[in-house]
Amino acid sequence: MKRFILPVAALAVLVPATARATPQPLPFSYVYETLPKGSLEVEQYVDYDPIKVLDQSGNRIGYAATQFQTEFEYGLTDHLELGLYATIAPSAPQTYADVPPLTEGTGVKERLRYRFAEEGEWPVDLGLYLELVQNEHEVEVEGKILLQRRIGDLRLVANLWAEREYENLDFKQGDWVVNPTLGATYQVTPLFHPGVESWLHAEFPDSHPTATFNLRPQVYVGPTMMFDFGNFWFSLGGYWRVTEVTHGLNDGRIGGVQADAFGPFWLRMVVGLSF
Repeated sequence: MKRFILPVAALAVLVPATARATPQPLPFSYVYETLPKGSLEVEQYVDYDPIKVLDQSGNRIGYAATQFQTEFEYGLTDHLELGLYATIAPSAPQTYADVPPLTEGTGVKERLRYRFAEEGEWPVDLGLYLELVQNEHEVEVEGKILLQRRIGDLRLVANLWAEREYENLDFKQGDWVVNPTLGATYQVTPLFHPGVESWLHAEFPDSHPTATFNLRPQVYVGPTMMFDFGNFWFSLGGYWRVTEVTHGLNDGRIGGVQADAFGPFWLRMVVGLSF
């Protein structure tokens, strides 16, 4: 962690302080703001999820699942922003028989974020987000409605988020996925923004298979914090699963013998640097 944070912090000192960033105080929720025209921002996401997987004998054992996402954002106009992503979901060692993917696969993404009006002109600030995803598992079309409201130093954020996923390029059969988020963050000082956030993940395949643990709605809730240094910012969220909380406590007996994509705890870190 030190090898990663210290060089980024040193680079932030060298970047002019006038650079305008779009900090993300809630790691799973996109805010309404977009970059000004001609501005560039780089964001690095790191996810950690301790899950239960299957070994070669079919036993459920612990595994530290991770995924990484690098995003390059560019302001096309003051209201329209382009985002290009590279995602990496590390493969598990061959000693494991079944390790399900988390929410990302290894691949690329392209997206646009658009905001309506100026902040505070409408009762609720409104933005739209459209994304295309191509990775080793599937092709996705993803959309979000971004909602935000500031009340003094308090900021309320919600993302109405849904995806259509296809495993095959014939696009004949796929899954619907919903990932809504809701959170609040408070500016204690311009530097420090604590908050709380919740998010849900649920999948609805066209084939209507049995609703296993990995497909059923799973909800996470937890505290967040962001440190905003202007052109450099850092946010962190730790989330506990509040659905099916006993799942996995007795391996192989609750929910059957299967690998899980959602552990009891999920950690996400995001680091941003603007130019």
